[in-house]
Amino acid sequence: MSRISVNKTQSRVVVIGAGIGGLTAGALLAHRGYSVLILDQAIVPGGCASTFKRQGFTFDVGATQVAGLEPGGIHHRIFSELEIDLPAATPCDPACAVYLPGESTPVNVWRDPEKWREERQRQFPGSEPFWQLMATLFNASWEFQGRDPVLPPRNLWDLWQLTQALRPSTLITVPFTFLTVGDALRLCGLGHDRRLRTFLDLQLKLYSQVNAEETALLYAATALSVSQLPQGLFHLQGSMQVLSDRLVESLERDGGKLLMRHTVEQIKVENGKANAVVIKNQKTGQVWTEAADHVVSNVTVQNLVQLLGEKAPSGYQNRVEKLPQASGAFVVYLGVDASAIPWECPPHLQFMYDANGPIGENNSLFVSVSHPGDGRAPEGKATIIASSFVDPAPWWQTQDYPKLKQKYTQQAIARLAQYFYLKPETIIHLEAATPRSFAHYTGRHHGIVGGIGQRIPTFGPFGFANRTPIEHLWLVGDSTHPGEGTAGVSYSALTVVRQIEAQM
Repeated sequence: MSRISVNKTQSRVVVIGAGIGGLTAGALLAHRGYSVLILDQAIVPGGCASTFKRQGFTFDVGATQVAGLEPGGIHHRIFSELEIDLPAATPCDPACAVYLPGESTPVNVWRDPEKWREERQRQFPGSEPFWQLMATLFNASWEFQGRDPVLPPRNLWDLWQLTQALRPSTLITVPFTFLTVGDALRLCGLGHDRRLRTFLDLQLKLYSQVNAEETALLYAATALSVSQLPQGLFHLQGSMQVLSDRLVESLERDGGKLLMRHTVEQIKVENGKANAVVIKNQKTGQVWTEAADHVVSNVTVQNLVQLLGEKAPSGYQNRVEKLPQASGAFVVYLGVDASAIPWECPPHLQFMYDANGPIGENNSLFVSVSHPGDGRAPEGKATIIASSFVDPAPWWQTQDYPKLKQKYTQQAIARLAQYFYLKPETIIHLEAATPRSFAHYTGRHHGIVGGIGQRIPTFGPFGFANRTPIEHLWLVGDSTHPGEGTAGVSYSALTVVRQIEAQM
């Protein structure tokens, strides 16, 4: 696909945040002829999908899996338009090996649909009606999403895009719009299947930020099915940083500009329209105002309200303030000798340690392990990244932050040592990150991760729109439809680009 040659250079777009959503929006707009400036307070682009290096090891900061690389997938579509190559990647198979409390044999989420069907029938006898319902809803939802609907719609153009995506087959999802996964389990006579519920709680917490009882059923149908063919999850060669690096190359090739270590301190609004941002150069302390025809915010919805200050619409601000507390993350990054890794260890594992405890707070861990030759560790070495969801509040309220961090680190290592051979002689590098770490390096409000919990009032048609109440101010990222993950935020970026172009 050749670059669109329509002259739009007089239309200036400022993008706040160089996460994958912001970079995708900026790269697409630059490729389509807009004048684009992207600003980020961090040292390197990528946000929660960036990396850092220690002692020869490369660690993925947050995201460790990628969806949407398959033909027709969102990354495939966007990279094709930008005329850049997709990064090398290997399919995750199994997508995850899930260890339930007290069990030594995992539930393997296989990539092959038939193999996964056999696994779940063996692991969860009698549950097939539930999985068939999920498959039916996923097929309808995936086809609908593939026609690029705008959710939630906020004007006639958005509504037209939504109606264009509807088909008779889509209507099968309508009766399930206000149901949760917990409701579906009860409908299928599985409401008392504790083991199945525990598995679903673990998996959904990764994708929706909330458990099965609260997760919107239509969102879960996609989250629980996207790891199977013809879709799938992928492990990138090198690191997650390759996604942002290629988007930056595309942006700069097409005349866009990226400034790191530059903080946006305020969004200027005049007559109900965003028209500029106030920028501070972190190195020099210089502060200036940059005019913009459009402002694209790749930030949390909480950060957006802060940037607007007194210009934030009261109804919008009230809605944000009433949101349930989002999750933070505690993450341990380990560089180890290869002897610490069990033979044929899957690339992604999930552990829950106490059947009666809450998911998070080190009671459960999501673990990513590097592959030999994947660019993340020297020969004979490996990386282990283990994360747990936590309530951010205690990390900001504690009087002894180092002590709390050390306690969580020791607990996580003790948990991991039940599976990995972790001894002083096998651990080469160890460090941990908390919500305070994520707030410092990504600028996200209180260090929250994963966006807004995908409950009924906040998912899809009921969530926060890309089109904000302020004209020419747009929101991309995991606070908007369709949610978290590099694929989700890239879709939100594509939606905003289409909306901006529709105003030309």
